[in-house]
Amino acid sequence: MSGKSSDLLYLTLWFCTTNFVKQNQATDSKKNICSTLARDENFTFRAAYWAELHGLLYRALLPNTVLWGHLFLSFSVSDDRTSVRVMAKVIQTDEITEIVGDLLIGADGCLSAIRKYFLPDLKLRYSGYCAWRGVMDFSGNETSDIVMGLRNAYPELGKCIYFDLAPGTHAVLYELRKNRINWMWYVNNPEPELKGNAVTMKVSSDMIEKMHKEAGKIWVPELARLMKETEEPFVNVIYDRNPLERLFWDNVVIIGDAAHPTTPHGLRSTNMSILDAAVLGKCLEKWGSGNVNSALEEFQSIRLPVVSKQVLHSRKMGRIKQGLALPDRKTFDPKSASPEECEELQQKKMPFFTNAPVPVIST
Repeated sequence: MSGKSSDLLYLTLWFCTTNFVKQNQATDSKKNICSTLARDENFTFRAAYWAELHGLLYRALLPNTVLWGHLFLSFSVSDDRTSVRVMAKVIQTDEITEIVGDLLIGADGCLSAIRKYFLPDLKLRYSGYCAWRGVMDFSGNETSDIVMGLRNAYPELGKCIYFDLAPGTHAVLYELRKNRINWMWYVNNPEPELKGNAVTMKVSSDMIEKMHKEAGKIWVPELARLMKETEEPFVNVIYDRNPLERLFWDNVVIIGDAAHPTTPHGLRSTNMSILDAAVLGKCLEKWGSGNVNSALEEFQSIRLPVVSKQVLHSRKMGRIKQGLALPDRKTFDPKSASPEECEELQQKKMPFFTNAPVPVIST
């Protein structure tokens, strides 16, 4: 992803323990009302900026750990399967450099080149919908009509993540630090044609105008106005992937979205990536540099069952909220859903939500 769009991305941090509220609610734009479907008053998640987490991680590393300005080109595994050779280009000089290591960790996202090397025919699965996304910066305008209107319509903004559901669609709204409001609106669409190596697409002024008109028909006025006042909204095409059968080959392992592309409804993408890294680190610490294969075997045995179930559950949550067909239940309608159906919207229904396994290290 490139340009300003990357600055708009958010993530949820699995290690936060501060109380937060998550509310799913049915919205009726004609009556300008919302009614609660499911609510969790101890939702221990927080939203943060990528840059802030990257900075936190970077400052924890030893000096010279990160090679800035290097473009990955290719890799090869040694004949004896004990090392990996990576070829990279130094951006400033165009020099081709060689890096040799004991282990290659592919953490290169849902369009992973590392995964493609081992699984060249594996394709991402289009979810059936895209997401309009945007962030409104209201710095210096904290008491403006639009901000005060939002706080009136969404009174717990700042400590609650709101999910507004209408028939066949849903939107997400919450406040970020530094006086910003983040929102997403999921729209059922045929799969669009993407250009380049990205899952986002640029939008025309006509597309934005059409989106604004549709928002006014579906959402309460305050949310529709937020979407209209947001500069440079963009479209994120939503993909996932059926669970893989393995996560490593020799001394090459994939983690994060490279290993388990997922839809965002489970709020697990970054969470799974952080846990992948933590578990992989513990396994390598446990087995030592002379037993990389044993470490990767244990990593795979711990993480593959977890991420497989979480990816499929997130897919199910997305289809429920978008009113798409599922084989084991009727189409979800927020206006007529039963309490039992609404309970399926709860994040705590996610497998391994609070008890993901970790390596056992004897002392």
